[in-house]
Amino acid sequence: MSMPNAFDPHKATALSEGDRALVARRTAALGAAYRLFYAEPLHPVRGEGVWLWDAEGRRYLDAYNNVACVGHCHPRVVAAMAEQAAVLNTHTRYLHPLVVDYAERVLATVPAPLSNVMFTCTGSEANDLAIRIARTVTGAQGVIVTDYAYHGVTESLAEMSPALGPHVAPGPRVRTVPAPDPTAADPAGQFAEGVRAAIASLAEAGLQPAALLVDTIFASDGILPDPAGTLGPAAEAIRAAGGIFIADEVQAGFGRTGEMWGFSRHGVVPDIVTMGKPMGNGHPVAGLIARADLVESFGRDIRYFNTFGGNPVSAAVGLAVLDVLRDEELPRNSADTGGVLAGRLRDLASRRSELGEVRAAGLYLGVDVRTADGSPDGARASALVNGMRRRGVLISAAGPAGNVLKIRPPLPFGTEHADILVAALEESLTQD
Repeated sequence: MSMPNAFDPHKATALSEGDRALVARRTAALGAAYRLFYAEPLHPVRGEGVWLWDAEGRRYLDAYNNVACVGHCHPRVVAAMAEQAAVLNTHTRYLHPLVVDYAERVLATVPAPLSNVMFTCTGSEANDLAIRIARTVTGAQGVIVTDYAYHGVTESLAEMSPALGPHVAPGPRVRTVPAPDPTAADPAGQFAEGVRAAIASLAEAGLQPAALLVDTIFASDGILPDPAGTLGPAAEAIRAAGGIFIADEVQAGFGRTGEMWGFSRHGVVPDIVTMGKPMGNGHPVAGLIARADLVESFGRDIRYFNTFGGNPVSAAVGLAVLDVLRDEELPRNSADTGGVLAGRLRDLASRRSELGEVRAAGLYLGVDVRTADGSPDGARASALVNGMRRRGVLISAAGPAGNVLKIRPPLPFGTEHADILVAALEESLTQD
């Protein structure tokens, strides 16, 4: 994924001597492939709810981390992790009720015919496994993704993640299609037509389509949640060609959009749903949910085993996250607070020519940053991201031009936090 607001050691003038030394050690130990956020990288040492504290004791409003979906270091999640880790942690080749309990709880959140869960440790693993299932069951090889998608870091998924850069994607068995254009007369029809064109392109190369893999909020493509119902015709198109529809819910799932699942807004039931980061609130647990016939067909000839995927500690953590989502009504808060925040951002955009369209579903929001002639302005977006970091508010940027302000805070985010975010953005627009 592009990082238009990444750390530049030549521009970092406010780093403490200790942090400067830590950056040097990090670079020497981890190598050149790793990146840091912000011109002045953040050194958090503690988190609670929607807040992070740095090594100097300064507090930051976190409006970026969807990983800690129920809030940083939620005490119920931490307690569940510690309690189970103190008793037993092992793998899924032994019987353990927590793993089954968690699978049943997750399945209760999805519609039929989705009825089997397979656990992994990361979203990349989940997407990789989903593609393996699709290719095995269909006997086909082709995969269709959007033009600037990001789906993971394994070798196969890098070829399906154009956001990682032109040197790794797309692979010869992959076709890309434009993400839905919310300004088009018929976004759903436009997207489905792109899928059909990709199917035809695969056929010209002697390939059949195994799957359409879609991040249901099109995060890397620029955060495109609307209009609702967009995904239905594309799902029909891939199924008519013999492929399956995979909904990547690593970004949009677990209450982020105001509903449990991003695909629910589109009135379509995927054949496979992949999950990741928010499941464990920072603990590495991920997985997929699939139709039972797909899992049965895949498992007939292929064994699946994951040493840590679905272990009892991860299951305990996952259950605690589901409990908090329910008991604290966080999906509803996401819808309510997200609506308030979107309204305040649109009000600000109406007064600032640098800001364009505000797109939102719950607490996943994108704000276009543009030049005077309306062109995407990635440099200005990067300056705003860094300006807000200096003012104690953390966001990022997305989209092919890096010009979309990316806002996705932990789900306990409230209207008082929305006020802080909008005030920091307005100040950054004025002063940076």
